[in-house]
Amino acid sequence: MTEELNLMGHDSDGGSEEVVLTPAELIERLEQAWMNEKFAPDLLESKPEIVECVMEQLDHMEENLRRAKKGDLKVTLVFKQQSSDPFQIEKFFPHILEKEKTHHEGEPSSLSPEEFAFAKEYMANTETYLKNVALRHMPPNLQKVDLLRSVPKPDLDSYVFLRVKERQENIMVEPETDEQRDYVIDLEEGSQHLIRYKTIAPLVASGAVQLI
Repeated sequence: MTEELNLMGHDSDGGSEEVVLTPAELIERLEQAWMNEKFAPDLLESKPEIVECVMEQLDHMEENLRRAKKGDLKVTLVFKQQSSDPFQIEKFFPHILEKEKTHHEGEPSSLSPEEFAFAKEYMANTETYLKNVALRHMPPNLQKVDLLRSVPKPDLDSYVFLRVKERQENIMVEPETDEQRDYVIDLEEGSQHLIRYKTIAPLVASGAVQLI
């Protein structure tokens, strides 16, 4: 019998909806979110509901393992499944935290409360460190630094590889040079492309394409 898990999501109207997933489908969604976050040049919306559900599932599996008898075949099979899984849940977080550091404090919409708190703390600690180590030794007119102005902005013009999960029609592509004109393309399901990120950013957010 296949175990099913309930995941709270959001529908197109902004309300909540309950999605029933198997553990394999849940892990797949987490891996997709991690890969998008890893390869996107911009910070994507956090997926705390997915991470929380996976953590609950792992806790449930660990509890079952503790209850099982030593040498039980089920213990061996579960251990084998976990140890051979190429995706590690802890890899999902570093890529989020790396990109938090490059976002302004006034842009919390894509961050979970925990991520936003981390970004604020990181910025405050960086400013304190600069003051104690370097700025206080400089002339008075050089003892101030605007950290927000020194933060690089995401390069939305960078190119990314993607795989199409849902067919898309009439995608407007901006020209590469001034001599070219805008043109429209269709993205066929299962096809792979190298394309400018800002062209397909909404498709990444909707899940229509997967960064690879």
